[in-house]
Amino acid sequence: MSTATVSTLRGARLPKWSPFAIAAGSIAVAVGIGLGAGLDSEVQWGLIAAILFLVGTYGIAARVEGRRQAKDRIATSLVWVSFLIALIPLISLIWVTVARGVKVLDVYFLTHSMGVVADTEPGGGIYHAILGSLEQVGLATVIAAPIGVLTAIYLVEYGRGNLSRAITFFVDVMTGIPSIVAGLFILSLMLMFEMQPFGFAGSLALAILMMPVVVRSTEEMLKLVPNELREASLALGVPKWRTILKVVLPTSIGGITTGVMLAVARIAGETAPVLLLVFGNPFINNNPFEGAQASLPLYIYQQYANSAGSGAAYDRAWAASLTLIAFVMILNLVARGIARWKAPKTGR
Repeated sequence: MSTATVSTLRGARLPKWSPFAIAAGSIAVAVGIGLGAGLDSEVQWGLIAAILFLVGTYGIAARVEGRRQAKDRIATSLVWVSFLIALIPLISLIWVTVARGVKVLDVYFLTHSMGVVADTEPGGGIYHAILGSLEQVGLATVIAAPIGVLTAIYLVEYGRGNLSRAITFFVDVMTGIPSIVAGLFILSLMLMFEMQPFGFAGSLALAILMMPVVVRSTEEMLKLVPNELREASLALGVPKWRTILKVVLPTSIGGITTGVMLAVARIAGETAPVLLLVFGNPFINNNPFEGAQASLPLYIYQQYANSAGSGAAYDRAWAASLTLIAFVMILNLVARGIARWKAPKTGR
């Protein structure tokens, strides 16, 4: 078959640079419409550009390539437009946080506490809040991770009957439980035993929020382990518990670790339970089992709530927010690194 015949069968095609040209034209037209109509919001300009891009892509593709190919291009364009729209609030959030947070974010800010510095005065730092967050989240992880992993192992490897269904139901319910409810539950126990606020109480509430996430993620990872591996181990006479310990868990350890790290990132920014149970403390408290303690989310809230219009308090709140975002980002990067490192090796 000749080259001309193949070209005829394939039909006309738009060049690879056509989406970029259509996008540039859509933006130019949207800016013109916005200026002409007196629209001050860049968001409105962006939405007009997105609509023009979709309409222009379909119209040009239908004229050159036909309606069938145009529908394919419009579906691809919708995916890209949705992706860009989803990126806008994320980029805006990071941009504003970085721009405002770098004003006071330095070594002094990270290594000093508020101490006797009033919320309306400049100075002070977040060392006490960082220390409190690390201790509270760390203790919550020590509590929730083993319980969550063992619960998932039971559901996947042993769970049958009504008990398994009941556990699955309550895990699903706990996944959507508001954080304030977990805080109120621990607070009710503290009031029953006449206990004062302390850091470990916040850890217990965070552990309640973390457990269902660990159970769900671990359960999905265990289900991905091929049954052939279990059957081969059992066929060799290896007990089931040893098969789980030596075959199933090592195979899925990367995904389990990723799930735990993501659960940690999820509870690191919780404010409501800490506000109820920990109360906050401007001074350094190394003991999470005695006395009020600070945390990064609570510090951010208190700086905004007690600032009374003070620019120094706002700057500290934004700097603490940037620190918290960096902490969560580092956890996600570590989780991805561990998942890639522990992923099963493929190839011959």
